[in-house]
Amino acid sequence: MEIIILLVFSASIGSFLNVVIYRLPLDKSIVFPASHCPRCENELKPWHNIPLISYLVLRGRCAYCHTKIPVRYFLVEALTPLLMLFLYWHFGLSLEFFKNALLVLLLIPVVFIDIDHRLILDKMTIPGTILGLAFSIFMAPKQFYQPVLSMLAGGGLLAIVAYAGLLIYKQESMGGGDIKLGAMIGSFTNVESILFALFAAFFLAALFAVAGMITGKIERRSLVPFGPFIALGTLVSLGYKNQIVHLYLTWIGWQ
Repeated sequence: MEIIILLVFSASIGSFLNVVIYRLPLDKSIVFPASHCPRCENELKPWHNIPLISYLVLRGRCAYCHTKIPVRYFLVEALTPLLMLFLYWHFGLSLEFFKNALLVLLLIPVVFIDIDHRLILDKMTIPGTILGLAFSIFMAPKQFYQPVLSMLAGGGLLAIVAYAGLLIYKQESMGGGDIKLGAMIGSFTNVESILFALFAAFFLAALFAVAGMITGKIERRSLVPFGPFIALGTLVSLGYKNQIVHLYLTWIGWQ
C-alpha cells in the first residue's frame, strides 16, 4: 500500500512538474491561470488532468481542439513515480529518501527545460541550493560545513572546466547555469558524491557525443545540453556509487 500511495502521489507531482516545465521559461505563473490548452486556451476539466490515464484516454490530443499534446507530458508523469520508486528502493521511507526526492523533483524540470530551451534557470537552481543546504544542515547540524563544501566542490569543478573550455576552444563550452546546477546538487549531497556524479556526467556525455558523431547526428562543434547528463550522473551516484567504486578498486587491485 505504501508503494501504491507513493506512485499515485508522485504521478500527480509529475503532472505539476509539466506545468513548471512549460510555464517557467516563459516567465508565467505556475499557479494561475488553471491548466488549459495553449492552442485553444480552453480550461481543462479535472478528468482531463488525471496523470497518465487522461493522456492515454485522449490519445495524446486536446479534448477540445484535438491539437497533439507533446509526449513529454506523458513521459514526465511516468518518469516521476519511477524515479521515486528508484529512491524508495535504495533508501526506504527515510529522511534520506525525502532529501533525495526533493533533489530529483528539482532535477526533472531542470532537465526538460534545458532540453527544450538550452537554459538552466536561476529560478530553479538558487532556491534549490537554499533548500538543499537547509535540508542537509537539518539532518546533520554538527556537520553544517559539509554541504557547503560540497556545494563549492560541485560549482567549482564545473567553473574550472568551463574556464578551461573557454581557453582551449575560444568559445563558451559550458554555461553558468550548469555551474549553478552543480552547486545545487552539491548542497544536497557530499563532496565524494558530487564529484562522482560530475565525473559520471562527463563520461556519459562523452559516450553520447562519440556515438552521435559516429552516426552523424552530432557535429564536432555542436553544443549539447549538459544538464541532462549532470542529472543522470547524480542518479548513478545516488544509487550505485559505492558499488561502482568497489568494482573499480577491485579491478585495479586496490581491494
